[in-house]
This record gives sequence, structure tokens and C-alpha cells, in this order.
Amino acid sequence: MILTKLPNIINDLNTVLLPRVCFGCNARLYRGEQILCTPCRDQVPLTEFNFSEENSLDRTFYGRIAIEKASSFLIFNDIGIVKNLIHYLKYRNQAQIATFLGDWYGPILKRDTGLPAIDLILPVPMHPKKRRKRGYNQVEGFGKRLAHHLNASYRDDILIKTTQTQTQTQKSRIFRWQHQTPVFSIERSDGLSNKKILLVDDVVTTGATLEACAKAINNELNAAIYIATMAMVP
Repeated sequence: MILTKLPNIINDLNTVLLPRVCFGCNARLYRGEQILCTPCRDQVPLTEFNFSEENSLDRTFYGRIAIEKASSFLIFNDIGIVKNLIHYLKYRNQAQIATFLGDWYGPILKRDTGLPAIDLILPVPMHPKKRRKRGYNQVEGFGKRLAHHLNASYRDDILIKTTQTQTQTQKSRIFRWQHQTPVFSIERSDGLSNKKILLVDDVVTTGATLEACAKAINNELNAAIYIATMAMVP
């Protein structure tokens, strides 16, 4: 009896010595809670989008790129829990947040009857220099866990970022149309034709980055592209 309870006792001691806190409100996390405390998790604003019905993210891409459907998990506001999560994920070395979100969103997508069986999940890539500086691609854990739940392959060596650029969200659409230098390319395309691809990213605002990625895929592959992101700016 004592031996079976030993792991829980050790975990409780670690929690006392090095208390884990909620990324939403900084309250202490208790056994069974991960990343967010229960009250914060209940308050997280969900988009409630699905792959069966049209949503505002779909409309973002109308007339811009050929995709099948787009969806996003959370609503990103200027203040609040979602902003805290993304900030810690991208700038405070908390890569486990991506895994947490993937394990939360993955079962939801698995139950979504509007999403067909996905063959391949591709993350929006980072330029190698930026990845070395940050130490990880913040989308990686999210994509891998979605792949696990959807029984799909995850590949980060297919879609490549070839040019280090400033954020696309700071540029007008007219500016982007006038400066059409491709920043993404397909590195390996063998055996990828006629696949259903889920392209994943963290936060979508104007959709410019996802647009550029989808164009790179469409230029090289005959594939059906779906999009899923952690969050979107309403």
C-alpha cells in the first residue's frame, strides 16, 4: 500500500518545495491540474469553431488562397488568460504550453465530423536562426499532439522558411502584394500528392503567414489544405 502511494507522496513533496503555479492567475496548481488552474481553464474563451460550418477565420482567407477549411481553438484578446499562455510559450521558454493546448484541442478535433482523416500535419516553420535563438518552434508541441490524437504523421522537414523576415502582421496587404518574394518553400515533396494536410500555427491575425505557407504548398503539391491554430485575434 505504501509503495503504491509513494509516487503521489513524492509529487506532493515536490509541489510543496517547488510549487507549480497557474499561467493564467499565478495561483498554486494542485494535483491533477496542469498549466492552468480549474477556474482559469473554465474561463478560457473558446471560439467554438468547427470544420462543418463557416466561421470568421474561413472568411479571412476567401479570395486569397485555396484551402478547404480553417479553424482556431481560442480567442486571443489584448489582456487575459490566452495572451498569458501565448506570451509564456513564445518568450518565456515554456514549451510545455503547446503540448497542453494540443492535448486539449486534439480530442475536440478528433470528434469533429467535418474534419476528414488527416494524413500529415505541418507546422508553420521558423527560420533556423530564429529557432536557434529561441531554442524551439513554439508550434511543435501543439502539432505533435494533434498528430497523436488524429493518428496523422507530423513532419517539420517539408515546409521550410528560407528568408528571415519581420512579422507579417506589421505590413499592409498592399505592401505584401507588392513584395512577393517567397519566404517559404517545400523541401521534400515525394509521396505527398493527394494528401490531406493540416497546417498549424500559434496565433492568426491577418492570416498573412498562413497564406504564404499555403501558397508554397499549393505551388508544389496537389494536396487538400486545412488550417488549425491555437488562437485567433477576433
